[in-house]
Amino acid sequence: MEVIEAIVLADADGKGPAAPSSLDSVKTKAEFIWTLQATWHLVNTRLEMDQAFDQPVCRKKKLWEVVAEKVNAKLRESGVTGITVKAYECDLKWRNMLATYRKNTDRARRLGVASVHWEFFKAMHDVLGKSREEIEAQRQAKLSGTRVGKAIASKRFTPILPTPPATAAACISRPPQDILQLYMELQERKLNMWAQQKALEERKIEAINNLAQAISSLAQANSPQTSKDGH
Repeated sequence: MEVIEAIVLADADGKGPAAPSSLDSVKTKAEFIWTLQATWHLVNTRLEMDQAFDQPVCRKKKLWEVVAEKVNAKLRESGVTGITVKAYECDLKWRNMLATYRKNTDRARRLGVASVHWEFFKAMHDVLGKSREEIEAQRQAKLSGTRVGKAIASKRFTPILPTPPATAAACISRPPQDILQLYMELQERKLNMWAQQKALEERKIEAINNLAQAISSLAQANSPQTSKDGH
């Protein structure tokens, strides 16, 4: 009888559960040992809180602290005292359980459920094996007979579509003649701007020429005066 199990180690980059430091890595008498009873308490507690863990926004660290408290409480009720399990230990153990569950799920798909002999498979598969469609169908079935379900079923929702931009609508509604006219107007504006720029440049050249002529005339007028003074 083959039983598939897997072991998942804590991530070295810190993304996994917070593992104990190197000083605490040495096994002591107070180290928690996962017995079959403690593992069952963890599995049942974690499956009961599966919806809380499945929320888009949740603080997993806080949830694992709650799981550890519940497991410790069940252990005390069973007569186990003097040792407690920590939140990160529950998290790491559950990761190992998930890895084993996935391997056995693949085996069940290939060889059938009868080939899986792992004692935790059925309990985990009853919760984790359900698709989202099945979960949603069960939720709708529960609500169908209630006032809330009837109210939701009687509602008619009108989808709100985004309003297209006015500029886009105007461009789409323009006929080809208008587009051609707009193009011609733009070209005419460019020609007018070019003509104005050319006239401005011509005025600058004319002003420079006038200034040069004035300087030349002034120089010629001063040149006889200079000659007379020299004689």
